[in-house]
Amino acid sequence: MGETAHNHQQPPPPQAAAAAPPPPSFALSRGPTWTPAEQLQQLQYCIHSNPSWPETCLLAFEHYIVMLGTTVLIARNLVPRMGGDPGDTARVIQTLLFMSGINTLLQTIIGTRLPTVMGPSYAFVLPVLSIMRDYNNETFSNEHDRFVDTMRTIQGSLIVSSFANIILGFSKAWGNLTRFFSPITVAPVVCVVGLGLFMRGFPQLANCVEIGLPMLILLIICQYLKYLHPRANPAIERFGLLVCVGIIWAFAAILTVSGAYNNAGQQTKQSCRTDRSYLMSSAPWVRVPYPFQWGAPIFRASHVFGMIGAALVSSAESTGTFFAAARLAGATHPPAHVLSRSIGLQGVSLLLDGIFGAAVGTTASVENVGLLGLTHVGSRRVVQISTAFMFFFSIFGKFGALFASIPLPIFAAIYCVLFGIVAAIGISFIQFSNNNSMRNHYVLGLALFLGISIPQYFISNTTGDGHGPVRTGGGWFNDILNTLFSSPPTVAMIVGTLLDSTLEARQTINDRGIPWWKPFQSRKGDVRTDEFYSMPLRINEWMPTRFL
Repeated sequence: MGETAHNHQQPPPPQAAAAAPPPPSFALSRGPTWTPAEQLQQLQYCIHSNPSWPETCLLAFEHYIVMLGTTVLIARNLVPRMGGDPGDTARVIQTLLFMSGINTLLQTIIGTRLPTVMGPSYAFVLPVLSIMRDYNNETFSNEHDRFVDTMRTIQGSLIVSSFANIILGFSKAWGNLTRFFSPITVAPVVCVVGLGLFMRGFPQLANCVEIGLPMLILLIICQYLKYLHPRANPAIERFGLLVCVGIIWAFAAILTVSGAYNNAGQQTKQSCRTDRSYLMSSAPWVRVPYPFQWGAPIFRASHVFGMIGAALVSSAESTGTFFAAARLAGATHPPAHVLSRSIGLQGVSLLLDGIFGAAVGTTASVENVGLLGLTHVGSRRVVQISTAFMFFFSIFGKFGALFASIPLPIFAAIYCVLFGIVAAIGISFIQFSNNNSMRNHYVLGLALFLGISIPQYFISNTTGDGHGPVRTGGGWFNDILNTLFSSPPTVAMIVGTLLDSTLEARQTINDRGIPWWKPFQSRKGDVRTDEFYSMPLRINEWMPTRFL
């Protein structure tokens, strides 16, 4: 039958096309994802929880051993070049240990209150070399007089330069600077705090491979041994480093007494033998460091400026180390007022270093922060108890000289692990920003690369007597620039802050992680701030607010 107009059916009206299903999530099909975590969950003890007293004492001694390496290395490198003998080296080590104990207590009680050891800083080596260079051109009746005058000049320079940090800190200028930080800025700064010290790792280890390499391998093996039995896990995790040091130190002593290095070169003997430092024979049995022990300070304007540059560098290095310590101690990130307080107090520490006659100033110890990550113990009390060992071994010199005779390649193997942990903590800050932002990749990559490349250029072009690549007519100007740009954290902080604050800063606030970061920058931004950073014993009730 043919169709007519009466039985013709109209086609149904067109319907809106159904929305296309969302594309499948390939990430979910390949495995789980992890949301950003403000605090590490694998810590056994955080900043205000404490192990048992026996464990606390052992962990405190471990912190003392770790910080001892830098102390001995700086003293053994500088004192002989100043004209000092092994006895002078022992006294300088005692002074550095004593001041580290005082400054660590100050920082952990009324400073940042983070579990950070305050140890001698390499940032001050270049200004010290400049002072030594000037005295090499003068005539003295004996080498000891040259050493004493050099130390007195270092004292005067440290005393004057300390006021730079005191003013920056207690005026809150440093805290205002840190308000420009974001996760994109902090990540490269903390990262190069660890990576920038690579010359103290394997290159130092290679000076005595037969001791340093077994130490490094043994430390790595410990990470596997702790999974053999559940009861062995905590002991190996916390005290494996001490056991490794004892084994390799005994091995080095056996090689020394068996005559393995009798026909070796001078450099090999100095690095490998356990009796080449002559500290045991020259250290006094009992000696308490006291103010102006080398004599009245000598003030020279040309040397003060270089030391001020080193003081600024130590502030930048300590700031990066504090961020790493907060993360490894289970605390929130230090707010601006805490960082100002800590830098101001670090200036007080430099003043005390100058008064007591330390060879260099102090800064937050990177290796000890790495030890927090290795042991999974971020307890503040452990670090405070470690100062008892610093005081004891600085006063009773013979006992301190025993541990100071540990070959430096053993410490270099330890640093390979601990500096790497701190660098990894820096990388972890990227999780709080947009990891897929090309703008963030640019800022992060350039700050990280220049933070390593520029200081390497300055260091590689610095002569043995401290002449850096900047060589204008003004020696003080040379010392400032050579010191500032020889520091990886300082360069990374300058580059990262400038780029992150000027390159599409307003348009990329969310990508930079500012909404997450901003609450941690103010005193009342996070409810947990007082829990971690408030003063003990109600000190905040009678101290002026501007100094808190």
